[in-house]
Amino acid sequence: MSVKNNKHGFATKAIHVGEEPDFREGATGDVVVPIHLSTTFARKKVTEPTAGYEYTRSSNPTRKALESKLAALENATFGLAFSSGLAAESTILLSLLNPGDHIVAFDDLYGGTKRLFNQVFSKLGFEVTYVDATNTSLVKKAIQPNTKLVWIETPSNPLLKLSDINAISAITRMNNLILVVDNTFLSPYFQKPLALGADIVVHSSTKYIGGHSDVLGGAVLLNNAAYYERIHYHQNAVGAVLAPFDSYLTLRGIKTLAIRLEKHQENALQIAHYLEKHPKVSRVIYPGLESHPQHALAKKQTTGFGGVLSFEIKGTITDAENFLEKLTIFALAESLGGVESLIELPSLMTHSSVAKEVREQIGITDTLVRISVGIEDVADLTEDLEQALNS
Repeated sequence: MSVKNNKHGFATKAIHVGEEPDFREGATGDVVVPIHLSTTFARKKVTEPTAGYEYTRSSNPTRKALESKLAALENATFGLAFSSGLAAESTILLSLLNPGDHIVAFDDLYGGTKRLFNQVFSKLGFEVTYVDATNTSLVKKAIQPNTKLVWIETPSNPLLKLSDINAISAITRMNNLILVVDNTFLSPYFQKPLALGADIVVHSSTKYIGGHSDVLGGAVLLNNAAYYERIHYHQNAVGAVLAPFDSYLTLRGIKTLAIRLEKHQENALQIAHYLEKHPKVSRVIYPGLESHPQHALAKKQTTGFGGVLSFEIKGTITDAENFLEKLTIFALAESLGGVESLIELPSLMTHSSVAKEVREQIGITDTLVRISVGIEDVADLTEDLEQALNS
């Protein structure tokens, strides 16, 4: 749907957009948008759907409220909500590409995205070239006559590499390509890819947007009306839409996004400094550290550094496993962005579907650990890491 009023601050929009009380006769003035569970909507006249609603897969009032809110937060004209991040990604590809088209993609992507590209869409005739998108010239060099789309995550997963969105968008515009940016790690609170030149922003709303590890979802945000119409058509035709109750949970999570992200970042920065000084840690990767090779770019194109960091412990993969299994507050689990702290070993968990030689080539070692820092008391989190590292 289209968002007409985008003048307010982030936290105000996070709470109010899409949930304005209805004071029309017969309405109840709900402060929180109701959960519309009906799968179908009756009409008085054969040719006139009631308020534009026919069938929940096509449109639903609760999902519409969420799509309005997401678009407002990303400063987008259009928003679409899906049943998962991968559903959102799949629908983008089905909507905008044809068999034989070529994608240039960041070599450090979420393992599920690579699996989607390599194992699913490759069978449909799509081609993908992976490059280190921290080097903008490599993106330009990888463009082929049949290239239609450039796909990046920034920061990337799990190595927290940054792509210069503005510089890459200049290349895609020059070559009439579509630039898709996965903004899951920073959320619209810390980064606005559309303002930096991206054509489409995609989220796993399961992560920071939902924020409580209890609702799966994905989102697509954009300004281009032609792209929107194609993706919206496929949203309905393919049917991977977000259910009304899940839309409600995501709406509820978004209301605290601003204050949650500030606490996530505050804790992550303290833990990153702690780990940098630990004798059993060989490297810490976090854009908020001056030691990060793209710290200057992070300060330039984002307003914050997020709550995810990675680090390498000294030793073997067995040492890494033993460390992870000694933790008591950090949950040994995949995913990220929830209020609770999560920790994982990408080589055996989120990126296990990526071939070992490919992982090693891009820098995902056997002892690389990824943390999604929650909003608990940071002293407790640090103490938990300390006892596990020293045990």
